[in-house]
Amino acid sequence: MFTPSLRQFSALKALLFIAALLPFVRLVVFTISDRLGANPIEFITRNTGDWTLYFLCLTLALTPLRRLTKWNWLAKLRRMIGLFAFFYVCLHFTTFLWFDHFFDVSEMLKDVLKRPFITVGFGAFLLMIPLAMTSTNAMVKRLGGKRWQWLHRLVYVIAPLGILHFWWMKAGKHDFSQPTIFGLIVAALLLMRVVWKLQQKRQAQAIARS
Repeated sequence: MFTPSLRQFSALKALLFIAALLPFVRLVVFTISDRLGANPIEFITRNTGDWTLYFLCLTLALTPLRRLTKWNWLAKLRRMIGLFAFFYVCLHFTTFLWFDHFFDVSEMLKDVLKRPFITVGFGAFLLMIPLAMTSTNAMVKRLGGKRWQWLHRLVYVIAPLGILHFWWMKAGKHDFSQPTIFGLIVAALLLMRVVWKLQQKRQAQAIARS
């Protein structure tokens, strides 16, 4: 079983942090160099939305990967990856609020209520806020381990909502390839958790009967 030293883990975490920022740096460079294409707003919206889903999938993938490899140290990366998912969804939402509605909150809320795919996406964004706000060690202690875990299980709702948002957004173009891939990945990651939970329940019942 591979367990990195403190120095190795710090280096790995730093590399992951830099890698997670690269999509944002690329977006800034493309903006400055006027390489966003014919529809810059669509490019930014799509790019930030895609990376939100990538990081949500990575967050969900860490627990199965940790269980399969026995690399328990992977759990220490979950917070950073989850916060990057929140970072990119904030950019995604800011693009919508700024370029589509010029920070007119009332008009933005009307649009949220009017279009189902925006309603779902906005709901997923709101659910991510308490997860980001309670990501510190101090909040874990304040809430208590069990309550903190229950709260952060909202990610099991957020990820499907994000995919539904993406699916409905693509419905107008009849292009479901990407949403389908994301959906299959998230479904597999959630199904693994259900299977493991059922196995734990059976084992506990077997121990109780013995």
